Amino acid sequence: KKKERKKEGREGGREGRKENSEGGLYVCMNTFLAFGREHVERHFRKTGQSVYMHLKRHVREKVRGASGGALPKRRNSKIFLDLDTDDDLNSDDYEYEDEAKLVIFPDHYEIALPNIEELPALVTIACDAVLSSKSPYRKQDPDTWENELPVSKYANNLTQLDNGVRIPPSGWKCARCDLRENLWLNLTDGSVLCGKWFFDSSGGNGHALEHYRDMGYPLAVKLGTITPDGADVYSFQEEEAVLDPHLAKHLAHFGIDMLHMHGTENGLQDNEIKPRVSEWEVIQESGMKLKPMYGPGYTGLKNLGNSCYLSSVMQAVFSIPEFQRAYVGNLPRIFDYSPLDPTQDFNTQMTKLGHGLLSGQYSKPPVKSELIEQVMKEEHKPQHNGISPRMFKAFVSKSHPEFSSNRQQDAQEFFLHLVNLVERNRIGSENPSDVFRFLVEERIQCCQTRKVRYTERVDYLMQLPVAMEAATNKDELIAYELTRREAEVNRRPLPELVRAKIPLSACLQAFSEPENVDDFWSSALQAKSAGVKTSRFASFPEYLVVQIKKFTFGLDWVPKKFDVSIDMPDLLDINHLRARGLQPGEEELPDISPPIVIPDDSKDRLMNQLIDPSDIDESSVMQLAEMGFPLEACRKAVYFTGNMGAEVAFNWIIVHMEEPDFAEPLTMPGYGGAASAGASVFGAAGLDNQPPEEIVAIITSMGFQRNQAIQALRATNHSLERALDWIFSHPEFEEDGDFVIEMENNGNANIISEAKPEGPRVKDGPGTYELFAFISHMGTSTMSGHYICHIKKEGRWVIYNDHKVCASERPPKDLGYMYFYRRIPS
Repeated sequence: KKKERKKEGREGGREGRKENSEGGLYVCMNTFLAFGREHVERHFRKTGQSVYMHLKRHVREKVRGASGGALPKRRNSKIFLDLDTDDDLNSDDYEYEDEAKLVIFPDHYEIALPNIEELPALVTIACDAVLSSKSPYRKQDPDTWENELPVSKYANNLTQLDNGVRIPPSGWKCARCDLRENLWLNLTDGSVLCGKWFFDSSGGNGHALEHYRDMGYPLAVKLGTITPDGADVYSFQEEEAVLDPHLAKHLAHFGIDMLHMHGTENGLQDNEIKPRVSEWEVIQESGMKLKPMYGPGYTGLKNLGNSCYLSSVMQAVFSIPEFQRAYVGNLPRIFDYSPLDPTQDFNTQMTKLGHGLLSGQYSKPPVKSELIEQVMKEEHKPQHNGISPRMFKAFVSKSHPEFSSNRQQDAQEFFLHLVNLVERNRIGSENPSDVFRFLVEERIQCCQTRKVRYTERVDYLMQLPVAMEAATNKDELIAYELTRREAEVNRRPLPELVRAKIPLSACLQAFSEPENVDDFWSSALQAKSAGVKTSRFASFPEYLVVQIKKFTFGLDWVPKKFDVSIDMPDLLDINHLRARGLQPGEEELPDISPPIVIPDDSKDRLMNQLIDPSDIDESSVMQLAEMGFPLEACRKAVYFTGNMGAEVAFNWIIVHMEEPDFAEPLTMPGYGGAASAGASVFGAAGLDNQPPEEIVAIITSMGFQRNQAIQALRATNHSLERALDWIFSHPEFEEDGDFVIEMENNGNANIISEAKPEGPRVKDGPGTYELFAFISHMGTSTMSGHYICHIKKEGRWVIYNDHKVCASERPPKDLGYMYFYRRIPS
């Protein structure tokens, strides 16, 4: 039976664009979802849809001329699919031919396309619409698909001042601040100034743009991108990236010879003067002959444009057996029970990605041909070099303004975001994210009465502070800083970098040190007092994730990063951080909640601000965003401080920036009118009020029962923090029969177990661990730079740098940002 439905507007089924993979791609002409050859039969059995369009791209070596070279290029009318050519093949040596036909299941009856004579008009129209449709990602990532830059109208007659400015080959710094990255050379007066952080995902304070507004000089080139082939040129007047046909002459005016400039893959200058100890070179193991690795578990992920944070986290996560079993091990069952639109199902997309990484199908050593038959047919089957996680990224970042953008993100924030998604889409009784979960015991002591309170909270990673004051090479650091400043003043090459060496023991000591509790209210005094807090492990996880807190702020509040070396060991013992609970002689603080007091003069303003989020002061939001903070965090800061200005909102950010949901989108608990907003904010919610669903979801994602979360929120006036305290302090809580546990509308709902564990699920054990993976960051901010991952497999370290997977020769374990340890059984 042939489908005659006109589907001109649907593009979702063409996602993946795997027409040139072995077997091609089958597009369902009813749903317009696309499937590989190994999965189309499953879709047919599940849905009964019988009509598919089979798309395939053939790759052949070009016919050689008499002189041995390829014949002259000509327009290839045999290519009609919107598909990029294979990057691994030289387009001068190979030619492509696209093939399309209709296939009728289950008999696999084929109808060649086009076939106007035999097919009904509506079927022909639908086929033409599919064949001419553009990839949906060309709309999502317009910058990634830019074909050709326009020539600037200012290039031919650009004025260049004869002011004697000469640009050195290194040691660049913004003329108005201390930034050394994202620097732009104005081609009129030779000024070196920083750009905006959101222009190309690099940090900056916008001084290059300010200079243009002051002086009107239109063109600037980005330092570090200059090569003999060109450079990144931006026109402030035209407000876009442009081409400068006379760039070599314009650069020579300032003493820059394009023919002797070499840019690295990451856009940084790589010349003889640059020290060979920069973190970019050390972390990527530059200059070493790294042996490529192929096969199952050695598949890379192509960079979609600042997606390396996602790639690094997913490589580390799928090296864990529990995640491999939960998704790839359950592939047939997950695919069989996936919803009709599997692109919108988390477990299906996780399984698809995991299978791609672990199967080895997309990581094969390069060979010219595999079978003699292929040679006889003059057909070449290109080897796969990594996979493109477009569909996975589109789903997991859906509705998240930061992760859905093309900007660089924090790998630690994405890791917690992923854990949250795994928790919310649990399959069966086993939850793979349980291996990361542990309990933290927090001990708060009133400094005046010496009374204490013990509470527990759930966490998924250990945040380890950098103890800069404990550097073991302080004399070398002081000497290096003096030499560096002198070189800058005299415009000489910078000295070889000296990196602070920090003992891990000092960082662990800093983690266990008491810290002051801001705005502490003592229930013993019934008043505010000084308080201190210490944290210990109430349980040790099966897999310990350690984040080094390298990112901070300078005196000018510009985000910066500690470029330090920490001696992270292969074997880690943190048993001494085990919580001990209430000790003999300690007296507990009374279980009394502080009174809620809100000044009358600000009550109305706060009410109004929380009722209508559309009134958020966007100018304050942008001021904060330009400092490098995530956009959603800036919106929340301005919202929750009642539009009282960027300075007040900045203080809110500093207090809340370590929270797991810091960059999550703004949600309004209790929003829906003045009455509900007032109840939520001022604690006036009665027991008959339903708690905000957003807060209920947060608590249930930690492993607690839904009815338990609702009861705790009702008992604490919908306060998330106090509700968690209530849950831990009421272990005798019994399940109320009046509550109904609601099942989310999940595609795999029929294989989700109804049995839910009591309390947070933890896998406690000894606190001795072995390092098996670490993620490293290069750059000055989480909003810029590059991530790569090292994983220990089969007894040796392997480096995963986007799509490139190689055996590591010198893994930089001392420069990591996130470390993954597995427990050593006792």
